Amino acid sequence: MKNYVQDGVRVTVPAPYDVLSGGGLLVGTLFGIAVYDATSGNDVLIQTTGVVQHAKTSAQAWTVGAAIYWDDTNKVLTTTATGNTLVGKALQAAVNPSATGIVRLNG
Repeated sequence: MKNYVQDGVRVTVPAPYDVLSGGGLLVGTLFGIAVYDATSGNDVLIQTTGVVQHAKTSAQAWTVGAAIYWDDTNKVLTTTATGNTLVGKALQAAVNPSATGIVRLNG
């Protein structure tokens, strides 16, 4: 196919803020997990699909299959839809309180 560019699993974007490897970031409505550390404005490779473990809103219980959103203010995953961006589905239950959750990214 002459117009193929890449598979899109990992893409390079300008970091909208400083991010550490394994940290989530949102560029417009594109969400991904940083593959390496980057400072604001510099290119960073992000993982857009797959299953990741990431910080979540501690005071939430998650059920398998729950819609998961990115809270760009607090830089955590959450089940709160209002004001946040849908990024995936919970793959494991998480208790309240708990620091991290397992999510399948939408891509």
